[in-house]
This record gives sequence, structure tokens and C-alpha cells, in this order.
Amino acid sequence: MKEIVKYKRWLKNFLIVAFLSLGAICTVMPFIWMMLGSMKSLGEIIKIPPTFFPKNPTLNNFRVVFDTIAFGRYYLNSIFVSVVTTVIIVFTSALAGYVFSKFKFFAVNIMFILILSTLMIPFQMIMVPLYLVIRDLRVLDSYWALILPGLVSAFGIFLMKQFIETIPRDLIDAGRIDGCSEFGIFLKIILPLVVPALGALGIFTFMAEWNSYLWPLIVIDADSLRTIPLGLAALSTQHATRHNLVMAGASLAVIPVIVVVIIFQRHFVKGITLTGLKT
Repeated sequence: MKEIVKYKRWLKNFLIVAFLSLGAICTVMPFIWMMLGSMKSLGEIIKIPPTFFPKNPTLNNFRVVFDTIAFGRYYLNSIFVSVVTTVIIVFTSALAGYVFSKFKFFAVNIMFILILSTLMIPFQMIMVPLYLVIRDLRVLDSYWALILPGLVSAFGIFLMKQFIETIPRDLIDAGRIDGCSEFGIFLKIILPLVVPALGALGIFTFMAEWNSYLWPLIVIDADSLRTIPLGLAALSTQHATRHNLVMAGASLAVIPVIVVVIIFQRHFVKGITLTGLKT
């Protein structure tokens, strides 16, 4: 009987590992294909049948990318816009989440539902009104045009509210008894306790801003203000797409995302696990 139980446990663990390994391979394989493709010539990439490993590996594609477009400038633009937007959204989401979770005022639930309802509105529906607002503010074709629409995130407010609700109210009352202001409580008590959720929200926001293409395409005309997605699109012309250069540029573009995920991975996993649990 023990042997049967042991065998079933081993079979269960084997199936779980096999399934997760298959999922990991399917997830990583496109990234590996992109990295290998960045070291191939254009002729080898479009060759039929395709080759997995490059026959004559070369790093020349990376040099050509920098010579063809202002890739370094696009890189700095994306880093600046993504970092600034992420910091602002993390702060405003945590502050709003604290208000909605720990304060009771008139129509608080209705206001929160209205904020959540904006998640059901596709960006394409608000794209034109948002463009008109940016135009009337006279900030088109500037960093402000990329940053202002992302100052507040409905998803971020929801995520932070669910996490802050798990914090005992006694800690907040103790801070008030000690004479701490509400904003001081937020900075000294709430924020240190919600670092996992902040890490998860930071990863989501940074990745979304880093990969944003449609909105920068609408509001940016100057080449010096383009972000990486716009720069990579410039490698595809009306007559041909230089796949080797696109893969080389994409390989470089994914580096900051990997760095951010590695740095905040522990907080990300913990934040997703604990969000929504109530004490």
C-alpha cells in the first residue's frame, strides 16, 4: 500500500514538473529564437527551411542598428518616460488605495466602483478625447504628452486597496495616538508594509509603459522624442522589413525589462500571493 501511495506521489510530481517545464520552454523559446536571429544575416533569417542556430554568427547587426536609427536616444527616452510614469503611478495608486481602504466618507464605494468601471473602457474609445486634452494643454510632441495620461491607474488603485485592507487598523490608530499626521502615517507605516504590492505594480506599469506604441505614435513627431517601439517600427519600411536588425534591436530593448523583473521578482511574487487576503 505504501509503495502505491509513493508511486502516485512520484507520478503526480513528475506530471507537474513536466507540465511546468513544457510551459517554460514554450515561453522562453521565442526569446531564444530572437536572440539567435539577432546574430544571423537577413538571408539566413528568411531562408527556407529556417535554421535554428546561426551558421556564421555575427554581432554586426547591433552596430548597424545604432548606425541606422538613433537607438541610444530612443533607449534613454523610453527609460526616462517609463521610470517617471512608474514612480508617479506607484505613489498615486498607493495613496488612493490607502484612502479608499481606511477612510469612510460619502459615496466612497460608488466612487471606487466608478474608478473600476474605467477598466472596461478600451483605450481606443478615449484616445481622441485624450489627444484633444493634450493638444489644448499645448504639450503635444513633448515628454509631458507621454507622461500626463499615465499619472493615475485604476488597476493600480484596485491592487493597492486590496493589499492595504490587510493592514490592521490598530497600527494606524497607534500612529494617530503618537501624533503622526495622516500623510506621515501613509509614509512611515503604510508604504513600508506594502512594498510587495508596490513591486508588483511597478513591474506591471514599467512593462506597459516600456512597450507602449500606439499613444507615442499619436502624440510624438520629433525624432529626438521617439521611444524604442517607434524606433523599432522605423526599421520596417514600405518595401521591406530588415528582420535581423529588428531582432537585434528587440534583444537590446528587452534588457531593462529583464533587469526590473529580476530586481523586483521577490516582491512581485509575494505581492500577487498576498493581494486580496484579509486578516
